[in-house]
Amino acid sequence: MPKIINAAASSLDLDAPKVFADVVDMDALSAPVAALQGKVAKKPLAAAIVLAGGSGERFGHEGGKQLVQIAGRPVLSWSLEAFDACPEVGLIVLVCPEDRTEEYLKEAVEPYDFVTSIVTAAAGEIRQTSAFNGLEMVPDDFEFVAMHDGARPMISPEQVTHCINTVKGNPDCDGAVLAFPAVDTLKVVENGSIAGTPDRRVFWNAQTPQVFRTGLYRRAHAAALSDGFVGTDDSSLVERLGGNVVIVEGVRNNIKLTMPEDYLVLSLSLHASRM
Repeated sequence: MPKIINAAASSLDLDAPKVFADVVDMDALSAPVAALQGKVAKKPLAAAIVLAGGSGERFGHEGGKQLVQIAGRPVLSWSLEAFDACPEVGLIVLVCPEDRTEEYLKEAVEPYDFVTSIVTAAAGEIRQTSAFNGLEMVPDDFEFVAMHDGARPMISPEQVTHCINTVKGNPDCDGAVLAFPAVDTLKVVENGSIAGTPDRRVFWNAQTPQVFRTGLYRRAHAAALSDGFVGTDDSSLVERLGGNVVIVEGVRNNIKLTMPEDYLVLSLSLHASRM
């Protein structure tokens, strides 16, 4: 039986800041919240690839972070739920470690009433390989593909729909990236010293989903593989081919569960969003 981390215990096991433990009702944060209802349009145009293959080393929990429970269920299941509730999405490809596929399905998929078809693909050694493996599972009749981090549970169906519609509604647009404007002052640092202070108004924090026209995204992966290029995100592959990728403004709390302290932020955000 796979070990599922209890939400109240995990905050301490993962060395979350102790100041939060003194003021936050951890039992309340582990309580379930309302689920979204799955919806699929008659002719959905998009497939979603949910990447859940990372090791979670920075999170500091053996076995990764995808099955750590937040608000009563695995973090991965929240991401799957958002795409399941987006009518434009007709297929979800879950990319996870091949040797843990059964475990992921048992804990994050089977207990929930998802109505969208879910298939799996094996994660690769790096994120870009995982994305490519997921893309191989997407039939050509899906015009758009949405890439999403499985450990980013605050994504909403409305945000997914907005990204898809942004690309669908603009023939000159090849992709859309959900992002949030930089709010901190940025510094250019060289050898430990500040070399400049750029205008932060031109900087955005890239999030997911990132939505692309499927055909162009396939060509971008093929070109990257041929050239030995490894991008820092999906959009960078499309950008290097000259694709027009636009920004869709998201919300600041659409963070990825990366560090232990993110756990409490996401727990509070999930409960607040379903009140």
